[in-house]
Amino acid sequence: MKSPLKRNKLMKINITKYIGSGLLFGLLLLGSGCSKFLDEQDPSNLRPEDFYTLPEHADAGIAAIHSSARFIGDGAGIFSSNWQLLEAVTGTSTTETAQNSDLNNLYGLIHDANTGHVINWWNGVYRVIAQANLVIEKVPGINPMNEDQRKRALGEAKFLRAWAYFYAVRLWGDVPLITKPQTLESEDFFPKRAPAESVYALIVEDLLAAEASGLPWMDKSGHVSMAAVKSELAIVYLTMAGFPLSKGATHYKLAADKANEVITYANANPGAIDLFATYAEVHTENLKNTKEHIFMLQYNTVVAANPMDNMYPNFKPVTFNGASGTGSTVPTLAFYNSYEAGDQRAKDREGYFYTSYFTDGNGPLFQLGAPYIFKHFNTIANGSSGVAGTRNNNLNVPLIRYAEVLLVYAEAQNELGAPTLDAYNAFKRIRDRAKLVTPEFGTYNQTTFREAVWKERWHELCYEQITWFDMVRLRKVFNETTKGFDNFVGHVNKSSNQTLQAKHLLFPIPRPELQNNPNLTPQNPGYQ
Repeated sequence: MKSPLKRNKLMKINITKYIGSGLLFGLLLLGSGCSKFLDEQDPSNLRPEDFYTLPEHADAGIAAIHSSARFIGDGAGIFSSNWQLLEAVTGTSTTETAQNSDLNNLYGLIHDANTGHVINWWNGVYRVIAQANLVIEKVPGINPMNEDQRKRALGEAKFLRAWAYFYAVRLWGDVPLITKPQTLESEDFFPKRAPAESVYALIVEDLLAAEASGLPWMDKSGHVSMAAVKSELAIVYLTMAGFPLSKGATHYKLAADKANEVITYANANPGAIDLFATYAEVHTENLKNTKEHIFMLQYNTVVAANPMDNMYPNFKPVTFNGASGTGSTVPTLAFYNSYEAGDQRAKDREGYFYTSYFTDGNGPLFQLGAPYIFKHFNTIANGSSGVAGTRNNNLNVPLIRYAEVLLVYAEAQNELGAPTLDAYNAFKRIRDRAKLVTPEFGTYNQTTFREAVWKERWHELCYEQITWFDMVRLRKVFNETTKGFDNFVGHVNKSSNQTLQAKHLLFPIPRPELQNNPNLTPQNPGYQ
């Protein structure tokens, strides 16, 4: 089996061959004479260095990074997708099918270095990094090229590289830090693992470069925006403030200040950035890349359909496909019941869950017998009351919502000593949309406000592959029964009645990578 670095090198060659051949074919179609055609180099012999010679190549390179980022939604065996790595271990979801052994092991907290999802995430993350490294290395040499276009392309590539490394360092801790395209001659072709602190330093450096690259505040096309960069910086700083780096007050302040930049812009431009008025708008496909959706993975059935179908109930006719669905990610009843009475997020077909739906998507209403996840349900594709579905699930996958930015600000600001009125107002906006009564500002102290914000993160950001990282950075887990927070180590996941251990704070380095690169040893603690 080839190492991911070798596979990434081959992939990069294949992609540049494909794109380069397409551009060359287009030039030939424009007509440049038979003699010139006879002088042309065989497209199959194109090398990476023959690409990145035109400004359009920079655009193609950025598109390749975005395409690689969709690995999150790729399949991971029967009835499973890669994104379930970050849901199954949280304890907030369970499965109705139990036919994927790797997924079962994640639910049961007995995953290891052979688990398919773990292997796929490693390969996927480093594929994104490889594509970004190519753009960062090659775009500066394109001439002629508009300098503003060059700067934006490099900024977007650095954001996406930082985005990928942010996953890597949170999943595995110390990881290889690769910043140049790899070849067989590369000195670090079998790299060692860099300290997590060094990985975070590159993440921040890349995001600050992206912030200075002239990106627009929002971008409806799905490209990286200034709001996405600043929001990601706020999330990174918040994570660095917590475990395992424990940077504390300095980074809570950085997180609060950066989140506040987004909030300040949103307050002045509510038509550009704001919370959606209803939860239905969070999963409405014609609102992709707008307002609350600050950064998303791009999906369209022409290229790739939305990958969240594993949240459909098992063999219940809620879509145009009739009695289908896998039910391999469904909410635990304990988590669903942990919402406050009257919370609109738990209201049937209006919030983030549904307990009834229309037969075959648009027929008579029927009861599902249990709650299911509605947050990623596309009513346009699947159907609604009396309206047949289009069958084309073009929803994007949300990665950063404005709701998260508000909660980042509230949490970080409170950690600087006590809740401020601005932090309280940011927190209250989340509860106001849920139609919940919020205690007066003066009733909170730092401790009670901290846990109130954490609880809102669990209930607002559930099933968006965020909760697990909250558990790791806080070393705390929401207890659905007590409505308080347990220590990470020793908490029992309600989904499987299994106990979280210290080793679960990191995932194992995939076994194929250890076999291909002995410099990756030692394995993360607790895994053989």
